[in-house]
Amino acid sequence: MAAKVKSSYICQTCGYASPRWMGKCPDCGAWNTLVEEIIPAKNAKRRTTLAMQTVKLLGLDELPVDQEPRISSGYKELDRVLGGGLVKGGVVLIGGPPGIGKSTLLLQVSGMLASKGLNVLYISGEESLSQIKLRAERLEMSAPTLKILSESSLEIITGVIEATQPGFVVMDSIQTVFSSDFESLPGHIGQVRYCGHTLTKLAKDKQIPMFLVGQVTKDGSLAGPRVLEHLVDCLLLFEGDDQHVYRLLRTAKNRFGSTNEVGIFEMGSKGVTEVKNPSAHLIGNQAHTASGTCIAVSLEGTRPLLVEIQALVTPSSYGTPQRNATGFDARRLAMLLAVLEKRLGLHFGTQDVFINAAGGLRLIDPGVDLAVALAIVSSLKEQVLPPKTAVFGEIGLSGEVRSVTQSAQRISEVSRLGFDSVILPVDTAKGIKRPDKLNLLSASTVQNAVDQLSNSSNFRGSRI
Repeated sequence: MAAKVKSSYICQTCGYASPRWMGKCPDCGAWNTLVEEIIPAKNAKRRTTLAMQTVKLLGLDELPVDQEPRISSGYKELDRVLGGGLVKGGVVLIGGPPGIGKSTLLLQVSGMLASKGLNVLYISGEESLSQIKLRAERLEMSAPTLKILSESSLEIITGVIEATQPGFVVMDSIQTVFSSDFESLPGHIGQVRYCGHTLTKLAKDKQIPMFLVGQVTKDGSLAGPRVLEHLVDCLLLFEGDDQHVYRLLRTAKNRFGSTNEVGIFEMGSKGVTEVKNPSAHLIGNQAHTASGTCIAVSLEGTRPLLVEIQALVTPSSYGTPQRNATGFDARRLAMLLAVLEKRLGLHFGTQDVFINAAGGLRLIDPGVDLAVALAIVSSLKEQVLPPKTAVFGEIGLSGEVRSVTQSAQRISEVSRLGFDSVILPVDTAKGIKRPDKLNLLSASTVQNAVDQLSNSSNFRGSRI
């Protein structure tokens, strides 16, 4: 019987080694810095020397080129975020708040791949087999070849993977996996780091695409050591709000593709479905005549989205006026209000200002500044903006409308959805070819754009 691997607790601050865990390091006095680590065997140096004798160094021109096609996950939105599909031996870490739909999405992906004849193994350390069965029935899944394992032991999991040789593996979640070589409980930093490293190495050795589900902390960051994010090839963040149906899948790291892509999904009664035309869902009903609404052309990754910006400016009933923003940076809202007061002479000292991005999206693109400003002025002056008109442009502190990235893609999306006009920065308008049946109206300053709204029900900008 093999001897049990020895371990000790190492302080991550000063390197102090202790045979047992302590809350406070007796050497440097730091709290919660002792992490359990395995002590290398005495003959580890000799094994390393022998292994080096078999190593062959290759030049850059001698490196092999991997030309194997990627495996489609069955979701075009997920394939877009991954850079074209699953890569053999690629390890993906996906994180998100509890209940956002991570397990549901990966169970559906597993079912789709299994229905195509791929040997798929879905491992859950959080749910029992009966719970997974109930979820599959709710999703109306039919994948008899999908193999399910409810297990948390690292040794058993690696043994099953080596014995079955699956073509795709899902581990839900990495924080529940533990190794008997450690004395600490599952979820400890040492356990998560060791188990993550072992599963990643196994996936690369066996050329198995693998998804690891990661839990998040209260502040939204991934739980566990940051080394886990460095181990994997791709880090995906599943974002959304429980009060809204839309979910965004963002890429924080991707060794096999771009980190600028965003996938948009919808959570429904039958699981997670991809949104193929998100702009049509986010712009709402354009037949209404309410003031304070403006269509912004935002950029999520490399994808342009048309989002309805809603503003409400109303006299304050309290001493201090409110400044609330949903889906938009509150500090940037304060800056835009200061610009409108300084450059346009408007007064918001006695007005409550509320901003909302319809659909539950979080907009970080500075190109929505002009749309937010026009929506605020529209609500303040009770003037309805022209329908079928979209807006994009960044606003500077001097009130100028600055150009933004990927303007051609934004205009193409506006034209595709059948809009009549688009307001854009002057610098951008000079170098853009006008699509058919779309008026390009330029604005050099926010004052110029607001004057056009105040004088007429239609924009009177320069036609390109």
